[in-house]
Amino acid sequence: MTVLEVIKRSTEFLESKGVDSPRLQVELLLAHVLKIPRLKLYLDFERQLSDAELDALREFVKRRGAREPLQYIVGTTSFCGIEIAVTPAVLIPRPETELLAEQAWEFLSARTRRPTTVLDFGTGSGCIAIAIAYRFPSCEVHAMDASEEALRVAAGNAARVRAPISLHRGRAIDDLPLPKMFNLIVSNPPYIPDADVETLQPEVRDHEPRLALGGGKDGLDFYRMIAAQSRTRLTPDGRIIVELGHGQEQGSREVFERQGWQVECVIADYAGTPRILIASNEN
Repeated sequence: MTVLEVIKRSTEFLESKGVDSPRLQVELLLAHVLKIPRLKLYLDFERQLSDAELDALREFVKRRGAREPLQYIVGTTSFCGIEIAVTPAVLIPRPETELLAEQAWEFLSARTRRPTTVLDFGTGSGCIAIAIAYRFPSCEVHAMDASEEALRVAAGNAARVRAPISLHRGRAIDDLPLPKMFNLIVSNPPYIPDADVETLQPEVRDHEPRLALGGGKDGLDFYRMIAAQSRTRLTPDGRIIVELGHGQEQGSREVFERQGWQVECVIADYAGTPRILIASNEN
């Protein structure tokens, strides 16, 4: 079977299973099997696939048809230009979360030559902490997660790109073993209202870790924790930068303002959804 034939047949299969962008998904899986850039497929449509290549692709397409995320199938994704390994123990980084890293970079750029300590709460794959440590190697970067498996993934990712980060296990900032002060606290916390988790797409609902999804009855539980517990952890000139879920701008503002924080701004993502909240000490 040729490259073009297998793309057409596999696309029809994924389309029948309700997978979004089925042809793109097939091309990405096939490029992974053949170990070539996706666009190179278009230069070699008549190439005959070996039996081993066909078997590997069939297995991958079958898994994708069962709505397993492509990133878990191939084992990696890209975040801020860095290749990040992902497993079902961690959330797959979304493009919107790159905005969080970019806002952290902007804050840190203004602190040149000053010692800076960063905490990434709910680190998962470690993508945010690694993006910060990779770009600002002089920063002292700490990363927390409640999952031991997630911390193992994060450790592997950090080692792969030689980004020095310190990992801690905990479900709250107060779980940190030391009374450490931070100049920056960043987080993409669980923010899906618990009742809404079952309504998510199968790729998320059935495959991504529930621990990293549910944020309590209204989805704001972890913002409440961050707002309350950062009081004793953030330096007077520090910042909190968090990612928000859909429709959470007003609720999250109120959470931080009740704890005495000044909400400096809320930044929209590329779709115009309020996505990143930045808070500082009110003085």
